[in-house]
Amino acid sequence: MKIQEGSYVLLFHTSRKKWLTKVTPDKKIHTHLGIIDVGATIGMEYGSVIRTTEGKVVFLIEPTTHDFIMKSERRTQIVYPKDLGFIAARTGMKNGSKILEIGTGSAAAATFFASIVKPEGHIYSFDVNPDFMEIAKRNLEKAGMADYVTLNHHDPHEGVDVREADIAIVDLGDPWTVLDQVHDALKGSGAFVAICPTMNQIEKTATELKKSGYADIESIELLIRTMEAREGMTRPSMRMIGHTTYLVFARKVQKKAEAPSEEPEEEGEEGIE
Repeated sequence: MKIQEGSYVLLFHTSRKKWLTKVTPDKKIHTHLGIIDVGATIGMEYGSVIRTTEGKVVFLIEPTTHDFIMKSERRTQIVYPKDLGFIAARTGMKNGSKILEIGTGSAAAATFFASIVKPEGHIYSFDVNPDFMEIAKRNLEKAGMADYVTLNHHDPHEGVDVREADIAIVDLGDPWTVLDQVHDALKGSGAFVAICPTMNQIEKTATELKKSGYADIESIELLIRTMEAREGMTRPSMRMIGHTTYLVFARKVQKKAEAPSEEPEEEGEEGIE
């Protein structure tokens, strides 16, 4: 596939030295490796190589959704791909899913989820900060996902005009304050996810979920460690992505139904009949 004017390219030197940029004829990027002539990449194939003015090799990589997320414009902490991927798997997200998002932020999460639910699904995202909404719009347009996300500058505590959603994702400091609004928006047994940076938040959220018409409540944390794979010298990296956030999952059920009391886990109780 050839690089065209107006498309995006990831200029890759090493995993720690890479630049995501839009291709225009006169663009040049000044780096400590020398100047990269971005305009010269027009008509070249993705996967090919150019050199800087200092003779350093730069690979021309077609960017993925992961690249757009990690290089997105932001003012707040983003949800990392390791957490986004598990949310998608745990909730059964797929093409055609209808998603309610409370807390748009920089739209890193909306960008990833839109890439899964498109072309038949849609994301309805709410945030009270107008500055965040402008950043979110730019990030979605850059990643080519704007058509699959509706941004709403609205306080979700006042209710949301979404019904029969398959999944609701809440990224607020106090997710327990919108549980009733989310319950109204979800379809029966729809999936709920709260993104919580602290243990106090997951404790309060899980406690309130049990009172608000939710079941199958689970709180988790995901850690990821890279390996330095070199012949005869492979070992775990000294650096890793440790704590980024906690995730609280639940499913919508009938309100005021008596929830089963929690019992200690016993090995062998889960299974398929």
